[in-house]
Amino acid sequence: MDVGDELRVVHALRLKSFADTDVVAEASGVTPGRAKQVLDGLAAEERVKYREGRMTGWMLMPGGRAYGEVLLAQQLDAAGKRSALEVIYRRFLEHNRPFLSLCTDWQVRMIDDVQVPNDHGDAEYDTTVIDRLADTNKVMQHICADLGALFDRFGDYGPNFAEALAKVQSGEIEWFTKPMIESYHTIWFELHEDLLASLGLDRAKEVHA
Repeated sequence: MDVGDELRVVHALRLKSFADTDVVAEASGVTPGRAKQVLDGLAAEERVKYREGRMTGWMLMPGGRAYGEVLLAQQLDAAGKRSALEVIYRRFLEHNRPFLSLCTDWQVRMIDDVQVPNDHGDAEYDTTVIDRLADTNKVMQHICADLGALFDRFGDYGPNFAEALAKVQSGEIEWFTKPMIESYHTIWFELHEDLLASLGLDRAKEVHA
């Protein structure tokens, strides 16, 4: 089996957590037929599993997660780019907690010293938070450009962030934090996971800036 295709498919499934064949194919940049072939091979090795029921799709098994990290480490070291990626990862991490705080400010707000859900009825408040997201995006575009210069697989993050921001700015506010769509938060989470996987780091043990 083509190791390059295995890497793309295993890594795409890790980022998506649970997905059908077409989603894995799109995320990995291979055809649906090729994605199914690779997934079937990985399933035979108990690295992925296909689940049927109310939600149907592929999920990554612990062995597949470890295998993907091995392939990513081999790619990273063969390219001699580990140190460069570590530097960019640390830059990203400087903005991770501020971004999560920004998402909290979008979802809840303080009124009379009481934290309440943000019903988005205060346009001035929402505009202030969206402006902060736009400032964050300016930084992320530089980080994503530097990541894309290292590996092609990082190339879509910048445009995807920009698209999500544009939707929020145009009034489609669900594209800020809503799960299950390519919201700004969803893309951020996937990029974070991409960096962790690429460097073989554990999110739970991550040292924040």
